[in-house]
Amino acid sequence: MNAPSSPPSPPWFGRLRIVGRELVQGFLHLLYPGMCWGCQRSLPPDQTYFCSSCRTALTTDPHATCPRCAGTVGPFALVENGCTSCRDSSYHFQQVVRLGPYDGLLREVILRMKHSSGEGLAEALGELWAEQAESRLRELRADVVVPVPLHWRRRWTRGYNQSESLAHALAAHLKLPCQPSWLHRVRNTPQQTSQSPAARRQNVRGAFACRAASAVRGLTILLVDDVLTTGSTASEAARALREAGAVAVFVAVLARSQG
Repeated sequence: MNAPSSPPSPPWFGRLRIVGRELVQGFLHLLYPGMCWGCQRSLPPDQTYFCSSCRTALTTDPHATCPRCAGTVGPFALVENGCTSCRDSSYHFQQVVRLGPYDGLLREVILRMKHSSGEGLAEALGELWAEQAESRLRELRADVVVPVPLHWRRRWTRGYNQSESLAHALAAHLKLPCQPSWLHRVRNTPQQTSQSPAARRQNVRGAFACRAASAVRGLTILLVDDVLTTGSTASEAARALREAGAVAVFVAVLARSQG
């Protein structure tokens, strides 16, 4: 007589194992701060957060970019009025600046940031970003830094907002106030990842509201997010700020995805 087979694991069990592994990794970083957040190897005594090879991989952008949407363009592309991806698009922000393209190690750490154990990684990456991009960000002459908010349900599920952690790091380095409460996500929109550009625009239309119209009026805002693909989310967030009286909105993202 054959022994009965063991019942299959419930769907949540695999997710629980992943979360447990991520929590252990985060705890190890607290115990062993000399570990590189990128490759998980030991750091030399004179380096913090990331080893030199990971720092280079995260901060080196090998491509020419569009000055309007920060998309990757060819070396001889005509981008005076934007690139072929954004030339016919209308945005409520003035310009996007990026740390790099959404691939390689940068993509890997951004995906790791999107879990509850990723807050320390987001803070470390935000500091590295601020160091690397300080002069370029200062040229925007922003008055205040505002992160793109998560809906409260998604933030509760994740435990934190990675864009807020990044924004705090940039603001501290630039010596600017960071105001995460000024922008509010009023609708819990479906994930943008698998949607067409048109569907993305419709999905986030009216998703944001500004809670501080009197404070925003007349200011230049640095809007911070982790990834920009079509620009729909950033544009809608910028729309709320502009309608509240902001004179200009510039967008800073860790990575620009090409779709």
